[in-house]
Amino acid sequence: MVILIALTGSCWLRMDCSGMEVATEIVNAFVVNFQKNHWILEKYQRIRHCQCDIPIQKEREAKSRVRPHWILDPMGDWYVRWLAVSTIPVIYNWIILVGRWSFTDLQSHYLSVWLFLDYLSDLIYLLNMAVRFNTGYLEQGILVTDRWQIAARYARSHGFKLDVLSLLPTELLYLHFGVHSPAVRLNRLLPVRCLLEFLQRLETRVFYPNTYRVLRTSAILVASIHWNACAYFALSRHIGFGQDPWVYPNISDPDNARLRHQYLYSFYFSTLILSTIGNIPKPVREEEFLFVMVDFLIAVLVFASIVGNMESIISNLDKAARSVFPDHQLIRDYLRSQRVNSELQQRVTDWSQHLHLYKKVTNERQILQLLPDKLQAEVTACVHLQTLRKVQLFQSCDQRVLHQLVMRLQPQVFSPGDYVCRKGDIGRAMYIVQDGRLAVVTDDGLTQLAVLEAGNYFGEISILNIAGSKSGNRRTANIQSVGYSDLFALGKDDLTEVLLDFPEAKEMLEVKGREMLLRMGLLDEAIAPSEVENGRVVTKVGPMENSLDLLQTRMARLMAELESSFQKVSFRLDCLENVLEVDEGLESEGNVKIPGSPRIKLNNPGLFQDVGPDKSQPDSPHAAQELS
Repeated sequence: MVILIALTGSCWLRMDCSGMEVATEIVNAFVVNFQKNHWILEKYQRIRHCQCDIPIQKEREAKSRVRPHWILDPMGDWYVRWLAVSTIPVIYNWIILVGRWSFTDLQSHYLSVWLFLDYLSDLIYLLNMAVRFNTGYLEQGILVTDRWQIAARYARSHGFKLDVLSLLPTELLYLHFGVHSPAVRLNRLLPVRCLLEFLQRLETRVFYPNTYRVLRTSAILVASIHWNACAYFALSRHIGFGQDPWVYPNISDPDNARLRHQYLYSFYFSTLILSTIGNIPKPVREEEFLFVMVDFLIAVLVFASIVGNMESIISNLDKAARSVFPDHQLIRDYLRSQRVNSELQQRVTDWSQHLHLYKKVTNERQILQLLPDKLQAEVTACVHLQTLRKVQLFQSCDQRVLHQLVMRLQPQVFSPGDYVCRKGDIGRAMYIVQDGRLAVVTDDGLTQLAVLEAGNYFGEISILNIAGSKSGNRRTANIQSVGYSDLFALGKDDLTEVLLDFPEAKEMLEVKGREMLLRMGLLDEAIAPSEVENGRVVTKVGPMENSLDLLQTRMARLMAELESSFQKVSFRLDCLENVLEVDEGLESEGNVKIPGSPRIKLNNPGLFQDVGPDKSQPDSPHAAQELS
């Protein structure tokens, strides 16, 4: 239709009157044809109306993939920062508001400050509700960013009800009870879930989680004593100050009337009760007995669990250290039980202390084994991939090969004077120097021929089994650690396992290894081609052996089927012979009727019954056929 309109417009602009008439007739014919076939448009509209849910759903999914900037990710940093801000008024109300309710002087002396902080905390509570309406959530592993879904989910949650109750304008009760009654704001204690969520998120983000757990448990312990001190002072005010030795002394004394003295005395008294140390005045009234009993129960149950939690945290510190570093005490006990000489024991002790002091980890695989394979590969690649790239042999390798090799690097730490390898040893690994210094020494170990520092490597040729190598897979030098040296070892078996999945990389490494041996003069060119040809022959023989194994398996299967068929045929022939022998015996005794009889008369009537005649064959073959 757009093309026709364009043609019509061009006709009106460029044609004469006759052209205009022709264009007008074309448009009129199109309109008439469109009106006649209007049902096609209606059918298309109906089909489109029926299928409109699919593109709408796709559009919503496409929009959900792009998260708006004003929708917070519950796993993001900004959400955790807001949790830290929203936690401040919760802590303020749980600590200060309870203290103001108990210690009336604290409320009256700083009334203007408390009113300002109260309404500021109410503002943060209100902002927290607005943030909740703009915080996404995960559904089937995907972040939901639709505002209506987020609002509906938050409105149905239990936290929304607590947030609404905490913002009820209970300050209107000031008109009845007075402005010095902070108890009307006790509903501000309800949104405690922000504090709990923040403490949980913070545990996974701090660098020293065990230290954080100790500080968190200590804070809960101090807060419990604070709340108990407030309850003690409020009970003393209810009974009357100085009425008996158990309650707070009479405030007519100027020292007892001071706010600081009131709080410190109450905190000290509460600490004595909850720690079950004793040395407190004997209760006199029923309220006092009840208060002491409840405190003792709290001390036995709650404080015992808190102390037990502290003990488990401290024990976990040692457990975490033992999982990362070798257990030095266990090694020492073993050396003593085996009566190892003191010099060697001291070397082992120095090595263990070096690991603990400088945080040297030698069991990375055990630490990362709980991670998924992909995530474990990314972590190890981030830590050690640059170290592996320093090796000239692997610089042009495929990225996939490097990721597989880097997961098999094993950190090792050598003490001063330790030999990494000696001349003539079988090379089962190559080494990359991460930190420290190594020396290439003579056989007597007195003369240094060369020094290897961080970034150097050695032993890469011995793990490849290069054809024609004069040294074979034997070490050609003595490598000794000058001080404490950190190395990465790549085993020969690990390299072979990786190269089995990447034959192209294997050929490339062999070619590169031959070039390096040729430059060093360690390659026998006369033997190398023959060994290469032998390797190619072995490579071709392998598939042939696999094909032969397959043919043997199929042949064995055919032989088994043939044997089974032979047994079946033999069994059927035996049955037929038995039947024929029975029939011949019966004919000789004259117990069978003339052929064509409907029954066979036997001495045993139940042996053959209702065997009909067969006109084309005699009776005995017919009986054999029925039996088979």
